[in-house]
Amino acid sequence: MTMEMNPTALLLGLTTRAQSVSDPDTLHDLLSAGHRAWCGGVADVLADVGRETASLSDAELAERCAAAGAPWEEGMTRSEAVAALAFATWDATPAAMAYAELEERAACFGVCLLGEEVL
Repeated sequence: MTMEMNPTALLLGLTTRAQSVSDPDTLHDLLSAGHRAWCGGVADVLADVGRETASLSDAELAERCAAAGAPWEEGMTRSEAVAALAFATWDATPAAMAYAELEERAACFGVCLLGEEVL
């Protein structure tokens, strides 16, 4: 699989592959590729949400955030609200759910992206 694939297709494929793998090194490689795809997906959604909300008033943006489960909290800037909306939007996608499954599968075999010295 290549990074030219969209993040959703890549994450679904990586998660499917991980279900039949128990080798920690292979799982680490899959998780690492998945993390890069997850970051790409978040960036895509953030850009899309930024474009979609650019013309909204603050009140309209606050309503959209609340509807997505990402309320615009006291003290947040508009850009923080857009980011919270983007993350809420991304978290509800099949790609984000696939990445969570990939993380869980890797964790079953003691694999994560952080070194033990960080934990």
